[in-house]
Amino acid sequence: MIILITGITSGFGKAMAQSLSAEGHKVYGTHRRECERIPGVTYIKADACINEEVQACVNQVMETEGRIDVFINNAGMGIGGPLEFCSIEDAERQMDTNWTGMVRFLHRIIPIMRKQGEGKIICLSSIGGKIGLPYQGLYSSSKYAIEGYCEALRLELRKTGVKVIVIEPGDFSTGFTDSRKKVVDPAVNEAYPSYARSLASIEKDETTGLKPDFLARKIVKIVKKKHPRQHYMIATVLQKMGVWIRPFLPPCAYSWVISKFYNM
Repeated sequence: MIILITGITSGFGKAMAQSLSAEGHKVYGTHRRECERIPGVTYIKADACINEEVQACVNQVMETEGRIDVFINNAGMGIGGPLEFCSIEDAERQMDTNWTGMVRFLHRIIPIMRKQGEGKIICLSSIGGKIGLPYQGLYSSSKYAIEGYCEALRLELRKTGVKVIVIEPGDFSTGFTDSRKKVVDPAVNEAYPSYARSLASIEKDETTGLKPDFLARKIVKIVKKKHPRQHYMIATVLQKMGVWIRPFLPPCAYSWVISKFYNM
């Protein structure tokens, strides 16, 4: 299969590119900075926030291969901090990278797959796309947007042969934790005394979480499936339970559970 993955320099993207290439697929991946390259994988320098680079990337794959069988939207970033202290520029950057960047690629890839009469669109959301995470509100918002977009897209493409799959990872040990942009303001800790404690708890869960290869192995299996599920939550049992119990609890009780879990 011809597979295009966004953001393959590290973490999930690198692990997926390596695993899918090892399975014999022809893998193309985007990157914004120079990195160690995986033999057999074709690297394309493209920023999901720049229309011209997205178009050139898709053009390159199509001119070389004539088709795209699987598109995996993986590129993303996170901003941590109380929403009150997150700037409008932070909000715009978060949404442009995580959501609008996906839309830029899909705007060009959907017509290709629809004309092919088949294809898989795999978009990485998060458990944060199912629960509004404290002090990661912008990140959660971008992942909720992915969930809603994909739900609508799935309905629109239901008779075309194109499958839309959403992946919802829990806490994983990747470079995401170190690269998270954090709000820095002397007034933050005074206004939100739980911020530093809660963020430290979040980062501890991430750094001791599952490894990217675990998710990559799941993606290899999903790519092979003729009839994949619409959603795959890839997380520990405890993290999955945090999502599963939501419909069974009153909203105020669920909020209390989440606040305790995140050490607020």
